Amino acid sequence: MRAVESALGIVIPDNARIIRNLITGIQYVQDHVIHFYHLHALDWLDIVSALKADPVKTSSLAQSISDWPKSSASYFKGIQTKVKALVDSGQLGPFANAYWGHPAYKLPPEANLMAVAHYPEALDWQRDVIKIQALLGAKNPHAQTYLVGGMSIPIDPNSQNALNADSIAFMSGLAKKALEFVENVYIPDLLAVASFYKEWANYGGGVGNFLACGEFPNDNAIDTKNLWLPRGIIKNKDLSKVHPVDHTKIMEYVTHSWYEYKEGDAKAKHPWEGETSFKYTGPKPPYEFLDTNKKYSWLKAPRYEDMPMEVGPLARMLVAYASGHKRVKEVVDSVLKKLGVGAEALFSTLGRVAARGIETLVTAEMMSTWLDQLTANMKKGDYRIHNGDKWDPSSWPKEARGYGFHEAPRGALGHWVLIKDGKSQITSVLCRVHGTARRGMQKARKGLMRHY
Repeated sequence: MRAVESALGIVIPDNARIIRNLITGIQYVQDHVIHFYHLHALDWLDIVSALKADPVKTSSLAQSISDWPKSSASYFKGIQTKVKALVDSGQLGPFANAYWGHPAYKLPPEANLMAVAHYPEALDWQRDVIKIQALLGAKNPHAQTYLVGGMSIPIDPNSQNALNADSIAFMSGLAKKALEFVENVYIPDLLAVASFYKEWANYGGGVGNFLACGEFPNDNAIDTKNLWLPRGIIKNKDLSKVHPVDHTKIMEYVTHSWYEYKEGDAKAKHPWEGETSFKYTGPKPPYEFLDTNKKYSWLKAPRYEDMPMEVGPLARMLVAYASGHKRVKEVVDSVLKKLGVGAEALFSTLGRVAARGIETLVTAEMMSTWLDQLTANMKKGDYRIHNGDKWDPSSWPKEARGYGFHEAPRGALGHWVLIKDGKSQITSVLCRVHGTARRGMQKARKGLMRHY
């Protein structure tokens, strides 16, 4: 979408920019909370240990770190009773495959019970707040209302079938609910858990290079650099300098991929010049193992200046922090102070967990600002949502090319597009999603893109 807008020189209306920011923003908030509680919380908390907790002490712990209303002793006793019934049944469902009682679990029983209680709460919470996505994008996570040139959802204060004052007020209430949970449950839980696992600041340093394409435009210019979360690169864990992003320096290798380049597989190519010529050389399925010294994947191996890069929440927060983003710096410094660790701890497993929480908080805080911008436009009679000047392919130039970046919740996405013959023929669309960047494999020479 942004790639085609870049190629054709399309400037989107202000309301389209705001709605895109809102959709991406609520995706960040919901996705990071789910990631913490429902995807990797069980790496840190022991469900069975919660049965040993004193509900009164659990209540005291919860009230010492937050004023969240669901923190009474009777509430935690009720949660404990439900957990006991689940354990006694022997049917643990999603909690079955864990190492309950393992000494690597460090949370005391009361902290475990508190976190376990917030597991179902987070499920109920996300079901409500993601209604913002439903109203603006129709579907989560793959919104259906994006159009080249803007958005398809109409704005009309006099229609119940369009965005109006009532729907914006409803979303404002949901945004407030999202922020309250993040401030009073997610962030306190994250800090409480992290305080018992500080040694994880020494693990997971990764490759040390971080790329953020930037997100949440503050204006409507094509490929604007005026982004709420800035674009940039951190090299070798050096926070003293943020390098600019030059998309022409992104290259791809197929040395270990089931593709081939005409010039040979040791050649690296920019996406505009890339080829997708299939060449499967792996064993006949089904198979148990792949020889990683040979070709072993359908993924290409992207590199920036021939270096592997990490993308995702940590990359975005590091670039924002090093770029002097005021609110990000405030929250990062506060988290580091509360945990009693230095900035070097950011380059770690613990740092990645913290980065998701930090990004969730600052993004949840911004949701009301974007909704206020939408309200202000409506009040002055600006209902524009789409620029259709280049909708007809006959208006396109004979040849055009463009690129567009997007920061999905878990990492960067890049599209490069080539348009030829002045027709609606898009001859090349290359997606460099966060999964490719995080799972990118070996290239021609030594070095790996690692999965984070």
